[in-house]
Amino acid sequence: MSPEQQRVAIAETRGYTHVRIIKSIDGSPDIGIGHHPTEPHSVPDYLGDLNAMHEAEQVLSGEQKEQFIFWLNHLHPSADIHYAEKKRELRLDVFDLVHTTAPQRAEAFLRTLGLWQETPTQPQ
Repeated sequence: MSPEQQRVAIAETRGYTHVRIIKSIDGSPDIGIGHHPTEPHSVPDYLGDLNAMHEAEQVLSGEQKEQFIFWLNHLHPSADIHYAEKKRELRLDVFDLVHTTAPQRAEAFLRTLGLWQETPTQPQ
């Protein structure tokens, strides 16, 4: 999934409408205008702004948050932490929640909601 497609998909989960990929002046892909009740002319840069990604994650239910943590663990292999197994699992989850980047969180978010689309060049 391209970064632009990811931004559009996340924006739509946040209530934006009419969000689309457009060509910018220099010909590179960009995100079109979105209409949102509180921000009528902006779409956050979810892949570049960790705070925007944290805000997007607020729509996840309790069960979805568990799935989200699973995807974070899958996408961000943590350093081996030497603790008893139960403590180790908790520490890894906390480590991943704290140390993942906005793009990693965006992918985990979209995978959790079943919106992630594989591209031929990306491994499944």
